[in-house]
Amino acid sequence: MARDYYAVLGVSRTASDEEIQQAYRKLARRHHPDINKDPQAEERFKEVNEAYSVLADPDTRARYDRFGPDFRKVPEYAEYGENADERVAAAGRGAGGWTTPGGGGVRFGQGPRGAYQDVDFEDLFGDLFGAAGRGGARRTVPGADQEAELELTVEEAYRGGRRAVGLAGPDGRRDYQVTVPVGVTDGQRIRLAGEGGRGSRDAPAGDLYLRVRIKPHDRYRLEGRDVHVRLPVTPWEAALGATVPLPTPGGSAKVTVPPGSSSGRRLRLRGEGMPNPRGTDGDLYAELRVMVPPRPTDRERTLFEELAAASDFDPRRPR
Repeated sequence: MARDYYAVLGVSRTASDEEIQQAYRKLARRHHPDINKDPQAEERFKEVNEAYSVLADPDTRARYDRFGPDFRKVPEYAEYGENADERVAAAGRGAGGWTTPGGGGVRFGQGPRGAYQDVDFEDLFGDLFGAAGRGGARRTVPGADQEAELELTVEEAYRGGRRAVGLAGPDGRRDYQVTVPVGVTDGQRIRLAGEGGRGSRDAPAGDLYLRVRIKPHDRYRLEGRDVHVRLPVTPWEAALGATVPLPTPGGSAKVTVPPGSSSGRRLRLRGEGMPNPRGTDGDLYAELRVMVPPRPTDRERTLFEELAAASDFDPRRPR
């Protein structure tokens, strides 16, 4: 049973030319054999191209809307005017009828011009997927867009800059010098125009999109453009307050630890997160971790014992 070309493209029968073109481009990219290795993809790609070749041409679409799946079997008797449907049907019921000769052409019934006509489908409509006639002219199909992953460290994403990228594809390895935007975020795409799948004949190539994946880091954790980092401090720095160095993706910074700070306290450094060339930069959040000497010296142990004897502080006491 012939497929409904509108259903193939996923559009309504009242769809505009622009909607049909958008649906075609989306499906062609998805099922292009160059990027979709599913065994059914090539057949689906052919089906999508056939549907588009019919619905993209206003005259062919009008004939399809009028006569349905058999529109190719109907002669274009322009002289029939308003009664075209009745006269075409009558022509089909005539003594000659229409038959399919062994040569692959179609013999239509007796027409108003008084002569039988031998018409070859390839001459009239072409191979909807390839050759458009006996002359071998081919349809131009835009190249499919392609996508690959680009893995970056937090520092590389923060700074941006030039990056060499090598990708293995159906045509072999391709090398690029990619400009990574400053402050690029996880999931963001970098477009390389014209570096996607090749188009047929003179049709333009598709685009290549590099989807950024930021590698997990042993120090930094990203939430959008905000950067979270743990900041180890000594007991005396936490108790007395101090200004301590803090590593950030952009380099070392200084942060002030307020007196009386405990583990878990977060210090916010406004605008010190991932940069945003088009808006507000992210923030950096330093979470304090109070660390004690793993192997205290005799002097350190003595001082801690004196502190324990002198202090009545009990963190477990209800406040």
